[in-house]
Amino acid sequence: MPPTPGHVFWIFGLSGAGKSTLATALIEDLRGRNIPVLALDGDALRNGLCTGLGFTDGDRRENLRRAAMVAQLGTASGLCVVASFITPLEANRQLVREILGPEHLSLIHADSPLEVCRQRDVKGLYARAQAGQIPQMTGMGSSFERPLNPDLVLSTATEAPAASVQKLVDFALGKLG
Repeated sequence: MPPTPGHVFWIFGLSGAGKSTLATALIEDLRGRNIPVLALDGDALRNGLCTGLGFTDGDRRENLRRAAMVAQLGTASGLCVVASFITPLEANRQLVREILGPEHLSLIHADSPLEVCRQRDVKGLYARAQAGQIPQMTGMGSSFERPLNPDLVLSTATEAPAASVQKLVDFALGKLG
C-alpha cells in the first residue's frame, strides 16, 4: 500500500488552456498507482457547493476559498487532491497558499495565450463573451494575472498534450516521493 500523500496539485490557467485535460490525466495516473485522489473541478463546484456565486472578484475569491477549504479536508484525510480552477489573480493564489500551506500545495500553471484559448473555445465561452453574454469572462472582461512563482509551468499552447501530461505526472510523483 503506497503512503498517503496529503498533497494538493492546483492546476490553474485561462479557460481553454488545458486544465481539465491535465487534471483528468493526472487523476487517472495516480489512481492507477492506487493513490487515493479527490478531484476538484471549478465547474463542478459552481454547480453545487458554490451555487449562487457569480464572477465578481469577491465571488471568485469566495469560490476559491471554499475549494481550498475542501482541498484542506482532503489532505487532512491523507488524500492527494487534484484541483482545476482558473484562479485568475495572484491574490487568489496567495489565499489558496495560505489556506493549504506551501508544504501541501503545488501551483501548476497551464500556460496558454488568450488567443490560443479563444481559438480552442472548447465550451463556447469566448464566443459568448464576444457577443456580450458573459461580461466578466476571464482574460476579456476580467483580469488574468501572470503567476509570480508557480511550482510548475506547462506550456500547453506549444507542447503536445502528452508531453505536458508526462511532465505533470513526473512532477507529481516527485512530490509524492
